[in-house]
Amino acid sequence: MTKKHLLIVWVFFYNYAYTQQRNFVIPDSLSTKDYEYFSSNILYEEKDSIKEMLYAQAWLAKAKREKNYGQKAQSYKALIYTSDKKLQLIYADSMLIAAKKTADFTLIGSGYITKGVIQYDRKEHMKALDSYLMADEYISKTNNQYQIHKVKYGIAQIKYYLGFYHEAIALFKECLGYFKEENNRAYLNTLHSLGLSYNRIGKYKLCSQMNQLGLNEGLRLKNLEMQSYFIHSEGVNQYFKHNYPDAIKKLTKALPALKENKDFTNETTAYFYIGKSYWALKLQEKAVPYLKKIDEAFQKQKYIRPDLREAYELLIDYYREQNNKELELYYFSTLSKVDQQLLKDYKYLSGKIYKEYDSKKILQTQINNEHYWTVVVSIIITIMLIIIVFLVHRHYKSKRLFEELMNRKPDTAQSLVLNNTSKELDINPELITAVLKNIEKFERNKKYLEKDMTLARIASLLNTNTKYASKIIARYRKKGTVEYITYLKIDHIIELLKNENKYRNYTNKALGDEAGFGSTQNFTRAFKNQTGLSPTYFISKLRSQRNS
Repeated sequence: MTKKHLLIVWVFFYNYAYTQQRNFVIPDSLSTKDYEYFSSNILYEEKDSIKEMLYAQAWLAKAKREKNYGQKAQSYKALIYTSDKKLQLIYADSMLIAAKKTADFTLIGSGYITKGVIQYDRKEHMKALDSYLMADEYISKTNNQYQIHKVKYGIAQIKYYLGFYHEAIALFKECLGYFKEENNRAYLNTLHSLGLSYNRIGKYKLCSQMNQLGLNEGLRLKNLEMQSYFIHSEGVNQYFKHNYPDAIKKLTKALPALKENKDFTNETTAYFYIGKSYWALKLQEKAVPYLKKIDEAFQKQKYIRPDLREAYELLIDYYREQNNKELELYYFSTLSKVDQQLLKDYKYLSGKIYKEYDSKKILQTQINNEHYWTVVVSIIITIMLIIIVFLVHRHYKSKRLFEELMNRKPDTAQSLVLNNTSKELDINPELITAVLKNIEKFERNKKYLEKDMTLARIASLLNTNTKYASKIIARYRKKGTVEYITYLKIDHIIELLKNENKYRNYTNKALGDEAGFGSTQNFTRAFKNQTGLSPTYFISKLRSQRNS
């Protein structure tokens, strides 16, 4: 059968079998091909390719016949990249089921990464994070550095989306050096993500440097796929630098490529910052059509982010000034739906959702129609109830966490006993014993309070190398090295605050210095992560106990 005839047959089967996968017929010409043939003929780039879907189905059929679960998992991955988006999550689950029957950690981890990518694309960000974390659990047991860094990049993306920009930057930096040598596209993606993260924390100069480096590296590597994204990123960055005409110019230049790629998220972001730039230039009539694009994206795709929410506030203000009560009410009502969506997707921001827009301004709106007032009052009551419920929940949760923290027994240097796990670590038992003694000494002498306590420094103090130090700490302290040091630092500060009054008068900066943190922000974030409370709240409760 010639390739031409093969494609004609496949077009027929594609139209008929797309909704009837079980009745899929594999041409005789493919039934005798080996796995290498299928693997080499699927590029994982041409989505919805008829020919590649045919190869993937033939690959799957062969793997099923031969009960080869590893190849079965790989064939499902091929189907993910060649099928309609509605089927991708189903195939991802099938890939995982097959992969788990192989006990191959790399393959199982790859399955979770693939599922995470699909969930991220579907805007199911918390589910995606769960998948990436599961992938990390398996991939961390292998030496597959590409997969290890791919997981880190995925988690960094989620952290960026959730607003944990500093944590995202740390992970992106870890990925940058590796991908630079191993994968050009991943390297350029990481440069782009770093630029976006720097912008979100106000480091606009660093953002510009990443964008320019990305443009230059794209030319050097002869990979121009990301050029429009670096221009887009710099356009947003120029808005924050108050260079509004340049922001409009760059974002407008990036738009055609974004539309061609059907990247509606970045397209929507471009419209928002073009509109904001015109608004800042007092050109409201030009700004409004762009700001309306954010509502179009929300109505069609349910796509919204906390920063894009401001478009509704500007439109409400604009139509109030125009005395157009109908459109003012429309955008106000839609804003309520937007807030509900954000409350669902951004639970960590639930206390800040309504901060951007002053509800008192809404109360001052003079709407004569009784129906309008009913809608407005209902929305305000709903918002107030949500805020009250959140605040009450937070109060009781903080109170419970404080009581648990006060009632717990302090962690003293625990005895570390060598057991038969030395074989699991593949380290000489005598060496483990020596390192464990040094760990006890390290904790007893509070060496962990030193600033810039790196893995290399810890290994030196434990008189071993970094690999053994991290393995032994993970096994006997049940924590990663950074988590272990951070835990000891925070535990030290908690005991000081509980037992010595003078430390309750220290600022967060002074407490951070006392514990050896590099910055106040790192200290407060670590304290909150470990205890669930801010240091300020913890100190205030300690003071109130003393005064009661």
